[in-house]
Amino acid sequence: MNGVLVSPEKERIVVGLSGGVDSSTAAAYLVHQGYDVIGLTLWLMPGKGQCCSEGLVDAARICDQLNIPHHVVDVRELFRGQIMDYLVTGYSQGITPLPCSQCNRWVKFGPMLQYARETWGIERIATGHYARITYNPDTGRYELRRAVDRRKDQSYFLYTLEQEHLAATLFPLGHFTKAQTRALAAQYGLATAEKPESQDLCLIEAYGSMQAFLDRYLPPKPGEIVNRQGQVLGYHTGVHHYTIGQRRGLGIAAAEPLYVLALDAPNNRVIVGTREEALWPGCHVHRLNWVSIAPPTTPLAAQVQIRYQSSAVDCWVVPNGDGTVDVKFSEPQFGVTPGQAAVFYRDDLLLGGGIIHSATGK
Repeated sequence: MNGVLVSPEKERIVVGLSGGVDSSTAAAYLVHQGYDVIGLTLWLMPGKGQCCSEGLVDAARICDQLNIPHHVVDVRELFRGQIMDYLVTGYSQGITPLPCSQCNRWVKFGPMLQYARETWGIERIATGHYARITYNPDTGRYELRRAVDRRKDQSYFLYTLEQEHLAATLFPLGHFTKAQTRALAAQYGLATAEKPESQDLCLIEAYGSMQAFLDRYLPPKPGEIVNRQGQVLGYHTGVHHYTIGQRRGLGIAAAEPLYVLALDAPNNRVIVGTREEALWPGCHVHRLNWVSIAPPTTPLAAQVQIRYQSSAVDCWVVPNGDGTVDVKFSEPQFGVTPGQAAVFYRDDLLLGGGIIHSATGK
């Protein structure tokens, strides 16, 4: 595992426990490998879900089973400021933020590592994420890689991590498939072995849907649904209820399927068009974090993944000299969405990533 799970000699490590089967198995695996494990659960918000009341209880049960200490850290205010406010502000401006990658950097890994150091003097943390970390002696950098189980790979959400985090982190499940994780959980007799999969986004678990969450903070704001020519085709109750590439729920009768092309928040308009109109040759990316390589200064051939559920496609990454890059896809991509992450790979090596600012090339 990451080339470091050998003869730990009771090395102390803090394991982030959400109450799900993955983090539970990661903790149990490290215990069985001989590590001195402390369980740590971050209290993100009130309510149900893996990261909330239900998760706290299940995490405590696992620690009892493993006979390890369990600590809960209240980070609700941090989560509200860094994630909930970030989402509400983004949706109100017509972008579709990706909260998980920001949460990993600013709410989970950084604070967990700081707490482990300040509270116990422990320099190692671990989580149940499906990803791998290697060290490259030629570059002196820790490298982030996809998990062996590509269907469960979560490296896309981890591109915001920095060298300090990678150097101090273990991903025990990175070499396992999900089926192997379930089998290990059953072998260890964990209470969470048969627990169903959680939502990728804890806010959806807590509120039922992203729309329900946003409706708590953003009032209805009716406006027009228009095509590229400005022709009014229908009406909406708020641009925050839509995302680029969306087809269902538009409430428009048309001769061919229509998709959301853009969200014009200043004019309170949802712009729709055909699937062909939703294809883009490239995108402009900002807020970059280069993980496994130094920031490139010349065009870079890579693969880019522009949403978690999509496949990576060949591209050229062209630095602009101002900390941003322009990405040119090998073939036009559907529904390029401002606010989502563009993450760059070379095979299984995650090079870096950033936030899509705009679609480009037309």
